Amino acid sequence: MKKSLFLAVAMLVSGGAFAAADHYVLRDGNHVQHLKITKINDDITVSADVDFEPNANEAGKLPCTGEVSGEAKSVAANELVMKERSETEAAVCELKIHLTPNGAKVEQSKDCDNFSP
Repeated sequence: MKKSLFLAVAMLVSGGAFAAADHYVLRDGNHVQHLKITKINDDITVSADVDFEPNANEAGKLPCTGEVSGEAKSVAANELVMKERSETEAAVCELKIHLTPNGAKVEQSKDCDNFSP
């Protein structure tokens, strides 16, 4: 009984040692962008969402929210690429994420503009 309890605790501790999540938030006026990068062992998952509230100079535009997430690949020491295929269109949203000590820069493909998973 003691061995199985020790083994269960050891597995929980060792599993937690290989997991990490980084969050990045950018606020530009009423636009809020959130990027979450989760690493579990060698698997990397990226989730990016945007909350859009029209500014005063964006009259006539409606508030909206968009989200894209999927598995990412590490293509360089500080660069990730995530591709997600739309279920409703023949489009693929691609995010290129450049990580720096001060934050993250995200480049998105044109297909991400009107992306609906």
